[in-house]
Amino acid sequence: MPTFLRRQLASSPSPGPGPAPSPSRVYHVTAYGADPSGKSDSTEALMSALADAVKGPNEGVLMEGIVNLGGVQINLDGGHYIISKPLRLPIASAGNVMIHGGTLQAADNFPDDAYLIDLSPPSSSSASSIDTQLDSSSSSYNYEYITLKDLMLDSNYRGGGIAVINSLRTSIDNCYITHFTTDGILVRGGHETYIRNSFLGQHITAGGDHGERNFSGTAINLMGNDNAVTDVIIFSAAVGIMVSGQANTLSGVHCYNKATGFGGTGIYLKLPSLTQTRIINCYMDYTGIVAEDPAQLLISSSFFLGDANIMLKSINGVANGVTIVDNMFSGSDKGINIVHLDGEFKKIDQVVVDRNNVRGMNLKSTVARGSMQGNGSSFTVDFNSILLFPNLIKHVQYSLTTSDNTFPNHALRNVSDNRVVIQSSSNSTASVYVLVDQGMAS
Repeated sequence: MPTFLRRQLASSPSPGPGPAPSPSRVYHVTAYGADPSGKSDSTEALMSALADAVKGPNEGVLMEGIVNLGGVQINLDGGHYIISKPLRLPIASAGNVMIHGGTLQAADNFPDDAYLIDLSPPSSSSASSIDTQLDSSSSSYNYEYITLKDLMLDSNYRGGGIAVINSLRTSIDNCYITHFTTDGILVRGGHETYIRNSFLGQHITAGGDHGERNFSGTAINLMGNDNAVTDVIIFSAAVGIMVSGQANTLSGVHCYNKATGFGGTGIYLKLPSLTQTRIINCYMDYTGIVAEDPAQLLISSSFFLGDANIMLKSINGVANGVTIVDNMFSGSDKGINIVHLDGEFKKIDQVVVDRNNVRGMNLKSTVARGSMQGNGSSFTVDFNSILLFPNLIKHVQYSLTTSDNTFPNHALRNVSDNRVVIQSSSNSTASVYVLVDQGMAS
């Protein structure tokens, strides 16, 4: 019976400075006086719960120097809380912590450059000082194994939702993040942040929004390595996912954030010559993908709707190790290429664009097949309408068959300007079949 009473007391709001002692490692914020109705500011109450949570017993260390807090939980009790300052763990170098189960909304006086949940060291004033943080902690991580789950984050058009700074193995699961003006989620430095089963949008809409042209901000900004975004919906922002770190994976992402025709981008890969990104099984809904100087990039098994396309953007003219295969493209017969180039590419190697199916758009490929029939001694097959790169054919295979009794000698004479010229030793009635490839390894 006494144990039951202690539990009841620990889960009920208390007018005092803190809850009664409890052996539980679950800290209920309402027990610290947080207002679950969202009528009053709950910042101090939430910070008090966080402070008590990190003071509890620890279970040794995770990575060197990071204290394992044993799975301690900060439970938001299904409430709606107004906060005027970012929520931060009061100590750095902590791990195995979960915050879950409620709504956080920025107050009208919340700093417009801050994030509702900020996993950066408590000594820094805001996430805007990230460069200094990274320089000062280059040999260690701020946090490890922090889980943010079952949360709705409303930035109230003031700043961002979540900042994960120089942290390791962070999990963001089943979160709804909205009304941000900077980033819905910022990941900078560190490794292995997993974002899954979540919904992000600057404005709450289900498409066809009259204000779509004015959408701004970035839903997910990955400025670190080895992260994964899985089964995520991005329904409004200027940029759906910005990637400027290496070895990231995007899978099952549906972007309809801002149409390409309105100046939006679904996925922007901004790491020239070090892309190392895999985009698999995604749905690009009227908004496309931009890759700067792509190197080691895979885009596969994805659906592009409403003239959404892939742009390869030249910074230093490099396209190396790019594979764009087995995708579906559906457009509106406006003559838009499924893959197109912005600028000139001079260093092209191991690029494969092939096996994509297309409806209402122009097919572009690095592998093409063509044929012609005629009577004469010279046969030209033009591949300009299909091949992605101008004036580039690295490999040719062809066959020539005659329908009369002639047996002419024949040879490949020219491959300039994406045209293949086959010449025979005498006039004949013949059929020529040609296979060309732009992207074979040199």
